Amino acid sequence: MYKVVITDNPPQTLEQDNAIFAPLGAQVIAGRCKTPEEVIALAADADCVITGFAPINAAVIATMKKVRVIVRLGVGYDSVDVAAAAKAGIPVCNVPDYCVNEVADHTLALILATTRGIVPHCVDIRAGGWRLAVPVETMRVLHEMTVGLVGFGRIGREVAARLKPFKCRLLIFDPAVDATVIRQGGFEPASLEELLQASDLVSLHVPSLPATRGLINREKLAKMKKGAVLVNASRGNLVNSADLIEALRSGQLSGAALDVFDPEPMPKDSPLLAMGNVILSPHAAATSAKSEQNLRSSAARTAACALRGEKLPNVVNGVG
Repeated sequence: MYKVVITDNPPQTLEQDNAIFAPLGAQVIAGRCKTPEEVIALAADADCVITGFAPINAAVIATMKKVRVIVRLGVGYDSVDVAAAAKAGIPVCNVPDYCVNEVADHTLALILATTRGIVPHCVDIRAGGWRLAVPVETMRVLHEMTVGLVGFGRIGREVAARLKPFKCRLLIFDPAVDATVIRQGGFEPASLEELLQASDLVSLHVPSLPATRGLINREKLAKMKKGAVLVNASRGNLVNSADLIEALRSGQLSGAALDVFDPEPMPKDSPLLAMGNVILSPHAAATSAKSEQNLRSSAARTAACALRGEKLPNVVNGVG
């Protein structure tokens, strides 16, 4: 009997996973792994591993003698050492398109909440107030703003499409996308420096890769317009947290809206928790009942392909 391991057991039932794997003679074992040691104990003898945020590092991969595929429950795959997996001959796959609309909607919500002071006004009213609870200059109109999107993949394009009816000027930085494609959408291609200098609000839509980790740091924040806003619903480690806090304290940034953090969960002593000009959500942008179902079933179907010896979709480390 094959063994399929899910390292991050969600609260939902395993019924849909069992429906896919049982006909293949596979048993599904789910855990709640937080450390490499817990992953090793659960998955060393697995045939397939489906993982969320559990750390799949080189030491973990070295114990995997039977694993035919590691499937990341999500778009990003930075929790898996893809180079170590490639060296071991283990393909790593992701699920790149399960939550595009959810994240795009959540990003738009963060942008509107930040520019219109929604959260501080709600908090103030509940505390008995009835007033303008934020400085008047922070009450902005998208029509009059320049918004910069860093990344123009699936999610970046959907965010741009949602922003277009608001009639803001949209700058796009993505060196992997031809400038003609960006212009065809009605947007302006820009270098990262041009985008940072011109944008009233910057939203991040790139994966966590060696080239993008720490992308937004003290140097980049200093290049942004004084009083600009940063939105991040992509990956927490794209932004240097200490530099972000410094920029918010100094007024270089007037606000931020964040769904992702570095580290996660956010430390309980993080200064961001006490900042009234920061909107926070708990890495929830990808979530909806439909997206969760689609994610689980897509990951399971990918693992099932490996058990059947079929060509794998969405391989991210060049194996297979």
